[in-house]
Amino acid sequence: MDLWGWRARLRLARGQTITDVMAKISALESGFGAHRNAIRVYPTPDDLANRCELRVLDHDPHADAVPWHGPSVTSVTEPIDLGPFEDAEPCRVLFLRRHAILGGATGSGKSGGLNELLANLAACQDVVIWAIDLKRGVELRPWAPCLDRLATTPAEAAALLADAVAILFARAQWLADHGKREWEPSPAMPALVIIIDEYAELADDAPDAMSDTDTIAGLGRAPAVTLVAATRRPTQKVMGQGAVRSQMNIRISFRVEEQRDVDLILGQGKLKAGWHAHKLNAPGKFLISSPEHDTPRRARAYLVTDEDLTNPVARYAATRPPLDRVSRLALAAGSLPSAPQPSGNPSPDHRAARPDDAGPGQPPAAGEQQDPDAMLRRALSAAPAEGLPVGDLITVTGMSRRWVFYWLRQLAADGYAVQTVRGYWRAAR
Repeated sequence: MDLWGWRARLRLARGQTITDVMAKISALESGFGAHRNAIRVYPTPDDLANRCELRVLDHDPHADAVPWHGPSVTSVTEPIDLGPFEDAEPCRVLFLRRHAILGGATGSGKSGGLNELLANLAACQDVVIWAIDLKRGVELRPWAPCLDRLATTPAEAAALLADAVAILFARAQWLADHGKREWEPSPAMPALVIIIDEYAELADDAPDAMSDTDTIAGLGRAPAVTLVAATRRPTQKVMGQGAVRSQMNIRISFRVEEQRDVDLILGQGKLKAGWHAHKLNAPGKFLISSPEHDTPRRARAYLVTDEDLTNPVARYAATRPPLDRVSRLALAAGSLPSAPQPSGNPSPDHRAARPDDAGPGQPPAAGEQQDPDAMLRRALSAAPAEGLPVGDLITVTGMSRRWVFYWLRQLAADGYAVQTVRGYWRAAR
């Protein structure tokens, strides 16, 4: 027994699993005479397949809003407290080197969750925040004093993402030159977090910029360039395309209108596994899937009011760190151009015109402006130790699978590229 109800551990019959119990939650609620949405089912700490924990709530611990008491971190290297679970344990999540998506219907509390995340990031002296808000800045403009850059039009958003790609490759080059594997955030060398509000609108209004989000999602981990996308309209077109969906390590779902949206936000099969975000019944309640949280536990985000925003904005605006020197030089040199669309099969003549040693973060030289081979080399140089999958290399270059495999074999023969495991490649040096 506890303050909110009671719990029990169940040993299941042979052949039954926790999935079978989750499928019977409505029947269990009826059998126990409980309220709707009053029963929770969790794996046991020992993770045995034939056992589970059943919790029955007499009272909703999240019936009232949870007031916010200020930022929970001072560094982006620390996990951020997003709000309490139903057992009062804080929901702590590390955002460094992880891309995230927040989804939810209108009025579900998604914007409040985004404000809470921004309030915590603003308190960190080792992160630069860029933001995109295509609703002319209605949601994110109050944070403008703490933002290094805010884009409110499709053209500004496309330019911001192109500059982020340039920074990504420049940092990757710096890491390679200094024999380092990861960009370690500090006030002098801050991480870069890009907040995108209404991600679906970005896909509609600036479709050409989506290739840059794919590049950041696929290559941004080591250089500490992170995407955080929020959307109230999770469509298959937006959520199912490119590298962004597969690289989202943190998925947060507030209430959604339709059951199919659960899998679009949280991942395929989550609805069947008991992640019922469509049953969340109050603003701010959410489910989170991340490396730290792999079971469907309900949490409620702290309530950040307009008055709560005033203090952190005024307090941290004057102490926000600037971009590091490597990133500033990359922007001064100009953003990286996008690759052309496939125009045919590769030929030996193209190989002769290739620059001998194109490196990430270097401004394109004359004759290299539209060279997908140079972009392939940059991607291989920016790859982590385990390498990049061929699918990401296809996305980065904009070329066909046949073209990418042809040049990977050529680069491997030259000693420039190596295959770490089947289907994963990186630069040899």
